[in-house]
Amino acid sequence: MAETKTMEEKVALVTGAGMGIGLACAEAFARAGYITVLSDINEPKVQAEKLIAEGYKATTYRLNVSDTQAVKEMIDWIMSTYGRLDAALNNAGIQTPQRPMAEITDDEFDRTVAVDLKGVWNCMRYEILLILKQGSGTIVNTVSAEDVVGFPGQAAYIACKHAVLGLTKTAAIDYAAKGIRINAVCPGVIQTAIVDELISCNPQLESAFTKEIPNGRFGKPEEIADAVLWLCSPQATYMNGHGLIVDGGITIK
Repeated sequence: MAETKTMEEKVALVTGAGMGIGLACAEAFARAGYITVLSDINEPKVQAEKLIAEGYKATTYRLNVSDTQAVKEMIDWIMSTYGRLDAALNNAGIQTPQRPMAEITDDEFDRTVAVDLKGVWNCMRYEILLILKQGSGTIVNTVSAEDVVGFPGQAAYIACKHAVLGLTKTAAIDYAAKGIRINAVCPGVIQTAIVDELISCNPQLESAFTKEIPNGRFGKPEEIADAVLWLCSPQATYMNGHGLIVDGGITIK
């Protein structure tokens, strides 16, 4: 059941909120006092109910970000329910199987583009149209620290993340004078279920990754959430069109 917004409350949307970085960010928004919409292709009811039980305001919305009409309907629902959108994190994404570029199939490439690039395009477009009505708001897109370098076996994924960073910078220019700040967060190797699964299949990867990270450890989803919350805060009002790298120093080597 959606909460009715009062005059003082702000509203945040997080896509890909069912687990990992998205869930940590949704929890951070809720605990910072936002009414938080947790959106995911698998509706994250349990996660939202946990926040509600802790006394925070949260609700869920099942969404496939690659479906343009579905995204429009979600933003229309946010408008009709809450009347505004103050912060949005476009985090939903998938990865292709780890193979060299020429071995990635057309279907794998197209699906990755549909979710990781078009999905962000869809969300940003309708988020911006809603935020324009109220005069101010912030958007953050999840990309990757690998956007400043590359990563073997992930050509489709990395291509999409590079494109999203370009989209972030261009949209930031387009809407800066309209009161909308648009940035990206670029996580390094973060301890999530996806990383855990990857390491379970290739145990040697943990030491290999850790050796390359100056901080000597994987990041935590909550550390990315801290960065996202800051990007959306009054303390970051001069931050616009930036890709904030949060990677334990791996890209400075």
